[in-house]
Amino acid sequence: MGCSKVTKDQAVGIIKGYEQVVAIINKYGKAKEQLLSILLDIQASSGKNYVAEEWAEVVACQLDLPITKVYDVLTFYAMFNIEPRGRYVIEICKSTPCQVAKADAVVALFEEALGIKLGETTPDNLFTLMHTSCVGACDIGPVAKIGDEVYGNLTAAKVAELVRSYRGVSSCQK
Repeated sequence: MGCSKVTKDQAVGIIKGYEQVVAIINKYGKAKEQLLSILLDIQASSGKNYVAEEWAEVVACQLDLPITKVYDVLTFYAMFNIEPRGRYVIEICKSTPCQVAKADAVVALFEEALGIKLGETTPDNLFTLMHTSCVGACDIGPVAKIGDEVYGNLTAAKVAELVRSYRGVSSCQK
């Protein structure tokens, strides 16, 4: 008879995760029309800014939906992640106005400040750096979006201050 490779602590984590997901689903009354809200809450509570495959399956089962429907939503909307991401996702606008305003240079500044490349996550899981479509702030480009906040007219000093601010080292001005 073989033993499971899952430790007791891992098993407790799995159970707590399951209970948390079911509580979120129950908060919305298991209503299928609340799928977006349920998935957003699960992603926010994941600790890694994504919806894990096993939790998507729990949602499908609890809401009596095909798993393909849940994945259609998760992969259609840009606000969802199906791979772990940093606590803060830094999105650099790649629209034409921002490109003209040197968005590539801003990417390089963030890469240097964070020690990662575009599309990567910092080892401490605090930041993920990626491109995004236009955020509607062309007048202050190049811009970076972190959560719901948009930061414009970025310079090396502003990027360094942003990173320090989100690390909790100092305050940052938009």
